[in-house]
Amino acid sequence: MQKDIFDRIISFLHGASWAIVLFGAIITFNLFLFLGFALSFFITIIFVFFSLFMILSLDAFSVNKERLNEAKKQTELLKKIYSKHT
Repeated sequence: MQKDIFDRIISFLHGASWAIVLFGAIITFNLFLFLGFALSFFITIIFVFFSLFMILSLDAFSVNKERLNEAKKQTELLKKIYSKHT
């Protein structure tokens, strides 16, 4: 099945965001390691939490797009049913 441009962009951003979470967590941990292990770990957890929230927002865009497509299909079916009965 052919994907439209919106699905391709969301798919690319989804993959890129997972890479950012992985490498960003490593970089964040190493960047703040001079402040101590506990603080560095805490800051890394905050970074991962924020990044996962951003990934969830990308998933929400995808789900809303699918919901819109299903609503359009249902509207067309309802129009056909209505036109048969009138």
